[in-house]
Amino acid sequence: MRRETRLRAALGLNLVIVVVQVVAGFAANSLSLLADAGHNLTDVAAVVLSLVAVRMATRPATARRSFGWHRSTILAAQANAAMLLVVTGLIVFEAVGRLRDPEPVESGIVIAAAALGLVANALAALILIERQGSRDLNMRSAVLHMVSDAAASAGVLVAAVVMTVVGGAYWLDPVVSILISLVIAWQAVGLLRETADVLLESTPEGLDPDELMGAMAATDGVESVHDLHVWSLSSDLRALAAHVVLDGHPTLEEAQVVGQRVKQGISGRFGIAHATLELECEACVTEADPCIDPASVGGSGALGHHH
Repeated sequence: MRRETRLRAALGLNLVIVVVQVVAGFAANSLSLLADAGHNLTDVAAVVLSLVAVRMATRPATARRSFGWHRSTILAAQANAAMLLVVTGLIVFEAVGRLRDPEPVESGIVIAAAALGLVANALAALILIERQGSRDLNMRSAVLHMVSDAAASAGVLVAAVVMTVVGGAYWLDPVVSILISLVIAWQAVGLLRETADVLLESTPEGLDPDELMGAMAATDGVESVHDLHVWSLSSDLRALAAHVVLDGHPTLEEAQVVGQRVKQGISGRFGIAHATLELECEACVTEADPCIDPASVGGSGALGHHH
């Protein structure tokens, strides 16, 4: 099933959950159920964001955006994580007020609505989970929303069952809201950190630059590699720029063959989809400045060829 189709299915499920839980939450006077509905409402917005991002990422590159729209998925993931933090903050604020003055809750209604939310969110998460080990942060952010709401519904369900059994303990309702919100906030912060790393063009997680440089230098016809930069365009699209010193003084045609050999070697092993190589017969490193033209700093990542 395509990503867009899975996102549409998750969107439909969450629209149903929001309507049911809002009505049941007010009827049962349950803050935890309304908090769960609030999370599901952010899910609706999150999935819409993810849908837009997935569609934008398929747009072709242009003269203005030479790398295309791949970063749109990262921006969507970051927006989703930020939205989760805002909503959880509001829920914790309201829950603290409820703790001071617990209010009666119609636990029977809460049990039914929370059970529905648990099943629907778990199903939505299963629909969205990538089957091929993809690290797409956009899809992961959408899955995080679903899993967090499934956990929230489970917590609300357990609290409602306890309140039914003991015939009270209404303080459990806001306590569950706070605990769930803190767990979700922790996950959202982690997602924000990952998306920030991509936007700051940090070295992709799990990739060892020394190992990558060693593999490039070990290619037949290569003497050494320096001025290496590797970053992510999106969660699963990596790019690289480097200076490659060649053995001897090859012709232009021979140099291009070596360059192609280097690109092929790093493409599969390290997942480098876009590589820009400057081929040299002698290293350009000097005591003054290692291959960097101050006038061009910050612009080198915009040029190159796709492979």
